Amino acid sequence: MKKQILTLVITAALSVGAVNANEAGDWVIRAGATNVDPDNGNSGVFVDALGGDTPLSLSVEDDTQLGLNFAYFFSSNWAVELLAATPFNHDVIINDSTGIAPGIFGVPVDGATLAEVQHLPPTLSVLYYFTTNGSFQPYLGLGLNYTTFFEEKFKSDPDALGFNDLELDDSWGYSAQVGLDFYFTDNWLVNASARYIDIESDASFKIGEIPGSSSVEIDPMVYSLMLGYKF
Repeated sequence: MKKQILTLVITAALSVGAVNANEAGDWVIRAGATNVDPDNGNSGVFVDALGGDTPLSLSVEDDTQLGLNFAYFFSSNWAVELLAATPFNHDVIINDSTGIAPGIFGVPVDGATLAEVQHLPPTLSVLYYFTTNGSFQPYLGLGLNYTTFFEEKFKSDPDALGFNDLELDDSWGYSAQVGLDFYFTDNWLVNASARYIDIESDASFKIGEIPGSSSVEIDPMVYSLMLGYKF
């Protein structure tokens, strides 16, 4: 679905015409599915008592929630948009490509679900709508994201091994997006968008009383498919 949404948005965004149906003072409210798909790169794990670097790394799974956004047009081509959503819940996977970790913890850990975290990523963006002469209204956007993490907790097995006190710092970063509104009536529309969000967080935890940390680069692609209404 992610590739189909991205292909639809990019293809339509290249179809630029001559007339824009948007007007200054218009509001658009949208709601629908939003998927946060973190970067597949792994973040290193550091434990002071083990000399700092370890063979372990962390990766974050994707999640889909109800997305909401609100756009206000201050001219026919320019709008400001706020992205909101219900809390995203992500599994944090621990990776060990070397196979050394069982000698440290006594059990295999590669691919195990280490923890889960929730976050909210409100994003405020400025959008530029291309002038078109039809129902398709493609746009580009740049914005600022604030991501707050909460409900960080280790799963039962890692908890039994002594993992505790997991915390992730909140994050500020930029976002960039491409999107499309398709009007099937004068006021109702379907929206598809794909955006990149710069999200990085410093994670801290303990193994027993031994401190550990990781610099987690989430940097997700965020895909949305929504129903909207303009008034």
